[in-house]
Amino acid sequence: MIDIKILREYPEMVRQSLIHRNLNPDIVDSFLAVDEEWRLLISKLDNLRALQNKLTKERNIEESKKIKAEIKNLEDIQKELEEKRILILEQIPNIPFSDVPIGKSEEDNKVLREVGEKPQFNFEPKDYLEIAEKLDLIDTKKAGEVSGTRFGYLKNEAVLLEFALVKLAFDTLIKEGFIPVVPPVLIRPEVYRGMGRLAGDQKEERYYLEKDDLYLVGSAEHTLGPLHLNDVFEEKDLPKRYVGFSTCFRREAGSYGKDTKGILRVHQFDKVEMFVFSLPENSENEHRYLLSLQEKLMQSLKLPYRVVEICTGDMGWTDARQFDIETWLPGQINKEGKKGNYRETHSCSNTTDFQARGINARVKRKNGSLEFVHMLNATGFAIGRMLIAIIENYQTKDGKIIVPEILRDYVGKEIIG
Repeated sequence: MIDIKILREYPEMVRQSLIHRNLNPDIVDSFLAVDEEWRLLISKLDNLRALQNKLTKERNIEESKKIKAEIKNLEDIQKELEEKRILILEQIPNIPFSDVPIGKSEEDNKVLREVGEKPQFNFEPKDYLEIAEKLDLIDTKKAGEVSGTRFGYLKNEAVLLEFALVKLAFDTLIKEGFIPVVPPVLIRPEVYRGMGRLAGDQKEERYYLEKDDLYLVGSAEHTLGPLHLNDVFEEKDLPKRYVGFSTCFRREAGSYGKDTKGILRVHQFDKVEMFVFSLPENSENEHRYLLSLQEKLMQSLKLPYRVVEICTGDMGWTDARQFDIETWLPGQINKEGKKGNYRETHSCSNTTDFQARGINARVKRKNGSLEFVHMLNATGFAIGRMLIAIIENYQTKDGKIIVPEILRDYVGKEIIG
């Protein structure tokens, strides 16, 4: 959640932030009203407790009992107000940096650069699913019978490509000093809430196991952050960088009718994720560093892509700044009805202290003071989407797939098919 001090001292800035995110700014006034009531009540309770202590010392038992009963009644009201404050705070996303592009939707995102050469085919490029089904790499029909829509089996060389991508990402990032982690895929509600991932409309995306009171994570990020739940770093130990791998689960709420075929938008997928704990003054540099590593991985696969800065109306709930990488997919249909389209394959986010405040991750400065760290996350590889990109960009006229050179030792072959 955002810093309450900012809400109290700079309410207009928060209102503008909400407007830029296409949200109702009146929530600020709602919070301030409840917060003022809560603060007055806290002050009254402090005075009553002091009076009760005084009456107890004076052995004025009857008056002390009356005050105690009044305190109990007010504490119940305080608890209700506290819960109300939290509920309102959870409706306020992180505040974007002042230079983030202002816009209402993905149409207003800013393309920063295009990298790599798009493949030139002397034939009509096919959609990845057509190729993959003929080569027995992806089976969504049987998965539909077993699990329902938006699931798929990966088979044969698709599995080898998955683990090749994971190995490439880990080999690359461990050399950069990242610590490898396989985190849990189940998380307690209070911790998930602290990570800001049950706020707003995000809760609709989550799978909840009611009997166990646990959620399935939507990304390794969601449990990589709580690796330092309630921890205090020494200043000299930051940045702390992790690379995690996990299976991820999303309902894909709000995507009805979008990408229903294949494995582009599914309920279950595997992902390599980068996560960083940073000193606040260094987090923007860390953000650019994470983006550079994403580009390094993409360039090693020789896949054409573009880097996009996400506008205020399209960025993630917890983000103060977000970059996406969109990869060129020659077999996908664009808005003009022609083949060839950029699709999002990576995100890269600086959440500043928004998530750190929720999980109480802090740093002890050299002067002894404590403050919240900044936390950042970035996709290494979202496996399904990278498989799509490889199949479509490396397809041949006779329906085979050339294995990217950097993956050949991992996969054990040069051509699939």
